[in-house]
Amino acid sequence: VRLIESGGGLVQAGDSLRLSCAASGRSFPNYFMAWFRQADGKEREFVAHIRSAGTEPMYADSVKGRFTVSTDNALNILYLYMDMRSLKAEDAAVYYCAAGSGGDSPGNYKYWGQGTQVTVSP
Repeated sequence: VRLIESGGGLVQAGDSLRLSCAASGRSFPNYFMAWFRQADGKEREFVAHIRSAGTEPMYADSVKGRFTVSTDNALNILYLYMDMRSLKAEDAAVYYCAAGSGGDSPGNYKYWGQGTQVTVSP
């Protein structure tokens, strides 16, 4: 099983960015796909999750209204996206894609990607 994130980079505060995660190696029926993030010196925190079918999105309060998660399937690869807008300095972190049973605890997720860095300049 592989989860590969992409789309991170350096942006200015107020900009938008789209993160992608390509999940392969198995099917993910009834799985929740999630985004977590970890800033320097901080614990990994939940950002959002969504069922692999694209239903039941849930967001952390800190990103609600600014971030949108979605999924897509193509050629036996499940894609997880997160559209981020109105980025703030506090959104800077390494963003991780994960697959598991859902919720805001990292322990609920069995599969993880390697992460993609998002840097937000003032």
